[in-house]
Amino acid sequence: MTAKKKKEAKATVEKDQAIQLDENGDEVMPEIEIEVDPLEAAEAEIAELKDRLLRTHAEMENLRKRTERQIADAHKFGVEKFATSLLDVMDNLERALAVESGNEEAVREGIQLTLNSWHEMMKRFEVVRIDATGEVFDPHLHEALSQMPSEEPAGTVIAQHVAGYTLHGRLIRPAKVLVSSGPA
Repeated sequence: MTAKKKKEAKATVEKDQAIQLDENGDEVMPEIEIEVDPLEAAEAEIAELKDRLLRTHAEMENLRKRTERQIADAHKFGVEKFATSLLDVMDNLERALAVESGNEEAVREGIQLTLNSWHEMMKRFEVVRIDATGEVFDPHLHEALSQMPSEEPAGTVIAQHVAGYTLHGRLIRPAKVLVSSGPA
């Protein structure tokens, strides 16, 4: 074997040793181990974690501020539809007051129309009137102002001074009533 052929054979062997194949015959790149200083790696990890912490803190702060704004807007504008409906009632009252003096029938009719529009508006907002007269006294819906003898059975509401109201089923004002204590 000549010297040239020996060099070529040695180079081929070195090349074959450098290229490794997996079980499918694909070339596998040799793993190159890079030595990393553990202190530098720990410092890099700490820096990354600090950055994540700061970003998370900033996101949470922005979320808190955005939520506060949304809650404030909900408080400010939550009654917008209700207020708009009240404007219709106010318009009716102004029209009733604009009637010439001496025309009591027109004033009365205007007030009745206003009251009707008021009740319609209250129904739209689930504000339900409690009419208690003739009902059995219910302390969850009625507030007894006094008891007095009457022909009605004891515990029956015989008069109502002020109507009660519920909002979406929750009592917002009890009906103020007189309750029968039974026949005298």
